[in-house]
Amino acid sequence: MTLHVEIQFALDDADLVRLPDVEKFSHWARAVFDALEKSFVGEPQMTLRLVEEAEIVQLNRDYRHKDMPTNVLSFPFEVPQGLPASECNSELGDVVICAPVVQREAGQQSKTEESHWAHMVVHGTLHLLGYDHITDAEAVQMESLEIQVLVGLGFTNPYAGSA
Repeated sequence: MTLHVEIQFALDDADLVRLPDVEKFSHWARAVFDALEKSFVGEPQMTLRLVEEAEIVQLNRDYRHKDMPTNVLSFPFEVPQGLPASECNSELGDVVICAPVVQREAGQQSKTEESHWAHMVVHGTLHLLGYDHITDAEAVQMESLEIQVLVGLGFTNPYAGSA
């Protein structure tokens, strides 16, 4: 199975310099599918959009009613009314990640930027696949999957040392 990841950049040039290699973003998203052994009819596809704070604040305000920046937002694909689901079963949705927030959080959490980027991609991809962390049980399941995928990628547990 091949996951197609479209990567969109909505960043100032200065922020592009500090991003991981573009191929890594797709690799990290694909690792989620490998770990879960997900199968799809056709080639699943998702969009990964890397943005500035203004865009993530607007999206967070519009969709979560929180007027503040956040690190990652996920928008699972919803089949448009009147269109058969079988015609778009490979569409997963969009993950939007805010570069300045990820870079800032990495420093605050004493993590490498690359490990935090990988975590945000894995976290957002899991949301597209229906995982969430609203309840404690959901959070435990989702965090366990994140740790499994990230350790498999060679990163450390992103929650180690977290309060």
